[in-house]
Amino acid sequence: MEGAALAVEGNAGQGLGGKYLTFSLGSEEYGIVITKVREIIGIMEITAVPHTPDFIKGVINLRGRVIPIIELRMRFNMEVKDYDDRTCIIVVDVPGPNGTVQVGMLVDSVSEVINIAPQDIEPPPDFGVSTDAENIIIGMGKIKGKLKILLDVDQVIGRTLASTLSAM
Repeated sequence: MEGAALAVEGNAGQGLGGKYLTFSLGSEEYGIVITKVREIIGIMEITAVPHTPDFIKGVINLRGRVIPIIELRMRFNMEVKDYDDRTCIIVVDVPGPNGTVQVGMLVDSVSEVINIAPQDIEPPPDFGVSTDAENIIIGMGKIKGKLKILLDVDQVIGRTLASTLSAM
């Protein structure tokens, strides 16, 4: 899968319903709004950058453009695992201080693009205490009896982090 790229189409959906790219980290399935996705690429050489948070794995050179890479497992305080042939990078567009910033998110595998109807999305769970999860989860998609955690990519990357990454 190295070097292979998959372009994805936009989402014309309104509200929370619409097209989501689903991916896995461990045994959990996540989804992000497809309009945030620039492309999906296979794992490639990542150059480490000193003095960055642990979850910033480094940068890649993608067709002449330097793209920062975030290890999503580390960002979510999950145990890091070795990369395999299904590990890939989802390149997303997030707002930065001077416009849009492209950031790569390392994930265990990409599943599919699915259309989720608004009535199949439940609000994020109430944990009873303030958590980071309530800021990054926009809803819980119910698909074929399974739950997909729908993420707000802008919050996962974070506006402050996007500013840091755009300066790299």
